[in-house]
Amino acid sequence: MAAWLKRIGILAVLVILVSACSTQKPGSSDGEESASGGSSDDKVKIGFSISTLNNPFFVTLRDGAQKAAEEAGVELIVTNAQNDASKQLSGVEDLMQQDIDVLLINPTDSEAVVSTIEIANSNDVPVITVDRSADGGEVVSHIASDNVAGGEMAGEFIAKKLENSGKVVELQGVPGASATRERGKGFHNVVDNMKGLKVVASQSANFNRTEGLNVMENIIQSTNQIDAVFAHNDEMALGAVQALEANGMKDVIVVGFDGTDDARKAIKEGRMDATIAQQPTLIGEKAINTAKKVVNGKSVEDFIPVELKMIK
Repeated sequence: MAAWLKRIGILAVLVILVSACSTQKPGSSDGEESASGGSSDDKVKIGFSISTLNNPFFVTLRDGAQKAAEEAGVELIVTNAQNDASKQLSGVEDLMQQDIDVLLINPTDSEAVVSTIEIANSNDVPVITVDRSADGGEVVSHIASDNVAGGEMAGEFIAKKLENSGKVVELQGVPGASATRERGKGFHNVVDNMKGLKVVASQSANFNRTEGLNVMENIIQSTNQIDAVFAHNDEMALGAVQALEANGMKDVIVVGFDGTDDARKAIKEGRMDATIAQQPTLIGEKAINTAKKVVNGKSVEDFIPVELKMIK
């Protein structure tokens, strides 16, 4: 009996010693502590696939989302698709491996992104589209400006400036992007109904300033009269301005879309006439807030609009 009690005593001492040496909380393991002091498993994790960060608008959009994520205490992982649908696909696949709770996606191409969204759907990860919509897949909410209304605002501004008579150039965005289709639709809703207005050239410059410059140069060489230019974003508008100035064409009306800092500066300097300003910071904030609601099981609107305004 004494020997048995002795063994029990030794075992009790060993248990106490092992417990004293362990500093981890029950159920935790090395590397799981988050910046907030809790387990990383408890922190909401949001993935954000952005079409490109080679555009000031999307940089501001990302920054707005990051700031909102920090304030909300959630983790935000951003990937850059570099305007490549295949890179967007691989980036989202990487996000799936990181066990995100919600996917925010700004499509490079509204049709090509469908298969990417379906990957998230198959992993039971809710999807929210941001700024550009998708042609398919299951999406719980879309957050964007009304691009059709914005295109109409641009068309109405140009029609008024030209008194409903003149020749107009349209610089289109990335083919297949919903923003390209919608801004173009709104613009043509107005100008196609004005008998005195004629769109003499309509070409893609892929939302890129350098391409906007090059495409505009080519149009100038092949068109004998240009009274106005509507570019589907400010980067292309600024490229067009460079081409027009290089050819001594300073009286051509130029309207962009987005309301970037460079465009606002060009308008103040009299080099651009107007831009349809979005609010990318607010779009980013709404994306994070909507994602949090989805994670918490709250209902969200199918479409969450962000107001546009004319800067001139």
